[in-house]
Amino acid sequence: MDSVIEIGNNALDFIKQRGGVVTVRLSPKHGCCGGLANVAVAEASAPKDPSLYQRHCYQDITIFIDSVLVDQGLRVDIEVFWKLRHLYVDGAILQSRDT
Repeated sequence: MDSVIEIGNNALDFIKQRGGVVTVRLSPKHGCCGGLANVAVAEASAPKDPSLYQRHCYQDITIFIDSVLVDQGLRVDIEVFWKLRHLYVDGAILQSRDT
């Protein structure tokens, strides 16, 4: 994909099976000792407020992506454990856009 975000073929099939929409956003995760980190997550559903995201179309799916995550070299893929499957986002540490 044109650098917005890469999506693996298996993840693409999974997203199509779930309605053809994926949301990629930051999710705050709390550490055991009080720390906080924003982690990129992918969900095979539309966001509650689509106006907060950039919208892109790619191979018959709609991608809603947080503007902070665009062009960050991230990849959405799928993890499988027995019958359970879920999307995940992989990639490098986010780069600041202030430079």
